[in-house]
Amino acid sequence: MPCRIVERRDCFIRHRVFSPGLLLPVLFLFSGCTSDKQDGPPSVMDSLAEMDKMRSDSAAIPQGKGALEPALADDATGPAEAGSGTESGTGTFKVKFESSAGDFVILVHRDWAPIGAQRFYELVKDGFYDECRFFRVLPGFMVQFGINGTPDKHRKWSRNIRDDEVRQSNKKGYVTFATAGPNTRTSQVFVNYANNDFLDGQGFAPFGEVIDGMHNVEAIFSGYGESPNQGQIEGVGNSYLKSNFPDLDYVKTARIIEETP
Repeated sequence: MPCRIVERRDCFIRHRVFSPGLLLPVLFLFSGCTSDKQDGPPSVMDSLAEMDKMRSDSAAIPQGKGALEPALADDATGPAEAGSGTESGTGTFKVKFESSAGDFVILVHRDWAPIGAQRFYELVKDGFYDECRFFRVLPGFMVQFGINGTPDKHRKWSRNIRDDEVRQSNKKGYVTFATAGPNTRTSQVFVNYANNDFLDGQGFAPFGEVIDGMHNVEAIFSGYGESPNQGQIEGVGNSYLKSNFPDLDYVKTARIIEETP
């Protein structure tokens, strides 16, 4: 399911990211639009102008599910929902991402967002992010990823987790789950390219920060903007992206390299 972030350029963070094209009311917290219409990516200047407008309207939202897609079916399968008492509110861990754009390291602070941090830990341990494409890249705003290239594996992690309290601001380099509305986080995350504090009041709770290789994160290919369709990625997998968006950068591997209690 697509995630929103700024509600509709197509949809942003796992269940929301934002889209400089069409702006939908904040109430529509999409998780990755499922529309078949694929507009060409806007220019950088247009994107920045649109982001400025969204900031002033408080309408920018990261998303991760498909637009208007149900948050979670009652019979959804997958790992147990986080928030059941298994997550720890203390300690840190580092994750090294090797990517086609260069390596970077994310330091996760469990006390920032315990539920989100635990889900991210489980996803990395399962190798979920390996081969994931950076399918939504908006210079000056954020880069989003977290739809596994194998549909069956992606569905395995479709169980939503509860929201965390927002304890940190969405600063440049901070990492946050995309969402499609309250309590709809699953696997899509985004890295802020700027100080996007306007997302704080909309429930986007950062759980980590890029502490090494931010220049590589900023070098991730952005030529397709928000054109990749999240519903198609979830349903078809990387074969859809390889055929239609061959220049997308991607995660080679993501591994935990250090843990501190």
